Amino acid sequence: MNYLVNILGRSGLLKHDLDYHLLRAAMVVIFAWFGYDKWFNAEITGLIPLITHGPLIFWMIPVLGVGGTSVLLGTAEWTFGSLLFLGYWNKKLGVLGALGSTFSFIATFSIFPFAPGAWDPAAGGFPAMTIVSAFLLKDLVLLVVSIYLLKQDVSRVIDARTASIKGAPSASQARRVTA
Repeated sequence: MNYLVNILGRSGLLKHDLDYHLLRAAMVVIFAWFGYDKWFNAEITGLIPLITHGPLIFWMIPVLGVGGTSVLLGTAEWTFGSLLFLGYWNKKLGVLGALGSTFSFIATFSIFPFAPGAWDPAAGGFPAMTIVSAFLLKDLVLLVVSIYLLKQDVSRVIDARTASIKGAPSASQARRVTA
């Protein structure tokens, strides 16, 4: 086991901020793809049973209609993805993207207990999942990733602000110098 750990330790897996950059890139791709799909009424039509049972988003279709919901969700997802992408260079924009992403996945994961057809009656119901609940369960991971990115970006903005006030390198800059 030590041999395996040593190989992994030398592999670049421990490279400074690799996880942070990979998670950010994954979220940018996810929002690009999710946002693209939302521009089509077929996507929203397929999501109507979930949207109408979401305690935070149930109002969208009655208020905005299918087309308006499509535009709102597509625009929001592309906006959050763009802000996360720009967060590579501007952490304040990254904070906005991660905040939007966090709210987005709170809204979608909150559907989980209320989704129609989420629990397999043939297997005894809850906790036996159907594809509906499995589809929504991914939003738990995406919510956690969003919170992680939010924490990282807020911390980096604070570090940079503190360093500029004191005239010293920020903690992240000091880590890069020593790495």
